Amino acid sequence: MPIFEYRCRECGYQFEMLVRGETRAACPECAATETEKLFSAPAAHVQGSRSLPVMPSCPPSDAPPCGPGCCRLQ
Repeated sequence: MPIFEYRCRECGYQFEMLVRGETRAACPECAATETEKLFSAPAAHVQGSRSLPVMPSCPPSDAPPCGPGCCRLQ
């Protein structure tokens, strides 16, 4: 089940909640049901590593930005 991020339109409180189906998220601060779903960055877990792997042909981290396709995940 996905966890979504929401912002309450009444009090502005931001929160995360597991919401199933068409259930409406209620604000845990003020109990209002007028909430908006926010876009959030996805999270990924790479087993055995604390960072995402990159191809060996990538430029060093202090190099200027490169063009499309030069740094791809393995």
